[in-house]
Amino acid sequence: MFDRREHEPEYALLTGRAEKETNRWGKAIELAAEGSSLREQPFIINGEEPGPNRINANRYRQHGFYFNADNCIGCHACETACAEKNQTPPHIAFRSVGIVECGTFPAYRRLNISMACNHCDDPVCLKGCPTRAYTKFAEYGAVLQDPDICFGCGYCTWVCPYNAPQLDPVAGHVSKCNMCVDRLEVGLKPACVAACLGNALDFGVIEDIPDNRVQAEISIPGFPDPDITHPNIRFQQMKTLEEDVRRADSMPVRYERTRPEGRYAPALDPKLAGRGEWNLRRLLASHEMAHVVFTLSAQAVMGAFALIVLGGALGIVPLAAFASGPAAAPALWIMTALMAFGLFKLNMHLGRPHRFYRGFYNLRHSPVSREIAGVSVFFAGLAGYAFFALFDGGFASVMRGVSGALGLAGLAFGGYWMYRLYRIKARPFWDHWHTAASFIGAGLALGAPLIALSAAGFDILYPAQQRLLALLAAVGLAVEMAGLACLWRAGRGAMSEAAASWHLMTTIYGKTLMLRGGLMGAALLLALAMAAGAIGGTAAWLALAALTLPAAIIGRALFFNAVIPTTMPGAYFWRNPGFVVHARESGLADMPQLGVAYEGHHPFRLNELLATIRETSWKDKLDQLKRIFTG
Repeated sequence: MFDRREHEPEYALLTGRAEKETNRWGKAIELAAEGSSLREQPFIINGEEPGPNRINANRYRQHGFYFNADNCIGCHACETACAEKNQTPPHIAFRSVGIVECGTFPAYRRLNISMACNHCDDPVCLKGCPTRAYTKFAEYGAVLQDPDICFGCGYCTWVCPYNAPQLDPVAGHVSKCNMCVDRLEVGLKPACVAACLGNALDFGVIEDIPDNRVQAEISIPGFPDPDITHPNIRFQQMKTLEEDVRRADSMPVRYERTRPEGRYAPALDPKLAGRGEWNLRRLLASHEMAHVVFTLSAQAVMGAFALIVLGGALGIVPLAAFASGPAAAPALWIMTALMAFGLFKLNMHLGRPHRFYRGFYNLRHSPVSREIAGVSVFFAGLAGYAFFALFDGGFASVMRGVSGALGLAGLAFGGYWMYRLYRIKARPFWDHWHTAASFIGAGLALGAPLIALSAAGFDILYPAQQRLLALLAAVGLAVEMAGLACLWRAGRGAMSEAAASWHLMTTIYGKTLMLRGGLMGAALLLALAMAAGAIGGTAAWLALAALTLPAAIIGRALFFNAVIPTTMPGAYFWRNPGFVVHARESGLADMPQLGVAYEGHHPFRLNELLATIRETSWKDKLDQLKRIFTG
């Protein structure tokens, strides 16, 4: 527990006011009424339960931050106090100060924004987390996260619009602002509030406006849409700003004042205009390549499996002939190995891959947990189908049917949630039906050549099979291209970060995007020619695969790397995505004071594992292996 000093300054003390019953979203500020079972549960802070004399009078009311943007001078004292209180490493900051600006000299205006977790009424991080590491407590309405439960998937960092959860690439887990509940218990404001030099930050029961303040707005320029999560923060910003304001960081986003609401909505800021670069190495070496490998391998295998099983069950002659032919079993084992490889890559992407089993903890809310469950069922059905395909007889046939049904059920459930987990309001570029078109298109465009090449390996690729599979591949390519075209039309002038994502793809990755378009166009023409019977054979399918696979890899890598989330603005260096890339590529990230760490974030290190096995006694081996695998 926090030990309160004898003579705390007045500005660090919490006020005892609680004037309103509901917040502006209509939710009760009183989170646990008298006599509620929530009040009977122990509130453990840092392993200690507060004594009866330490209970805050407003403990069970929703608290929140109040930020007066007019007073913030950008001194970063709040960041420093937070880092000192929570002992965070240099590359992690629970609270950070960003900058938006407008006008030109001499009529230049700058607005500093200090932001941490907003302990929302509808915390999307809590619902998204597959390990149930998050809890919203009735005590103060704090959304707290346990790093010891987290296995480092980082999904909470995707869905949060405010950069609150911080994925540590070194420690391999997420951590975040804890509202300084240990200080609240003894009547003190959070450390960041107590340290604020300009009296810009305040804290208390939500909707109770502090003294000498006249506004309590739910948004200011640069703050993402509060309707996403109903954050518990209120703002005052009386200074007159221009019709549009810009971010100081490298993000190609600005904010336009919309009428009649008067809020500022995100729009494209073409900072990168005139550039058209490759950056293919950066694209394919990114941290998200594990997701690229997993999603493409899973969708290719799902597409091929669905064609084999449904084609045989529905009596579609070209597919049924393959399903009952000698190439089916080898093809299914190849698919099983490919699926296993994708799952392995995804698991090793976790910060703590040895704790993968925790991904099933939040089936009630998390789309990630549901995707993991569905894909696991599909993998079991696929493996069972591949195994019983090796045998003849009634029992093997029955078990093959059971495994096929199980695989299709897992495919439907897991495939749906694989799509749904990307429909994130905090990432507008993904929040469009083109995501489903991309996933379904990849399943057909990659699954059909997988079947065709398997049949060609046994010299049983018949003309009717070729035409049907080529038509399915062409449909997959056409579906994905149609989704991209509709996304381009919707996002071109969108008042969201989706327009900035297109700008990023056409500039930083402009030449790579053109390469992908050329590959997809050539693949579609070749597939149509094959479907018409004008061309065929193994060489044609190899050529189609050589066009389709690179296009799919580039497209999926762009999908993950070009997305721009609804983030809080950064500064010129700190929290600046452009500077982070520069620091990692130039070696500046070796200087910890710059607050940039390299990617590659998990303690499961192969070199340490091998050294442990090679250099130590058996007792030491067991002790050190336990340390490695438990983090």
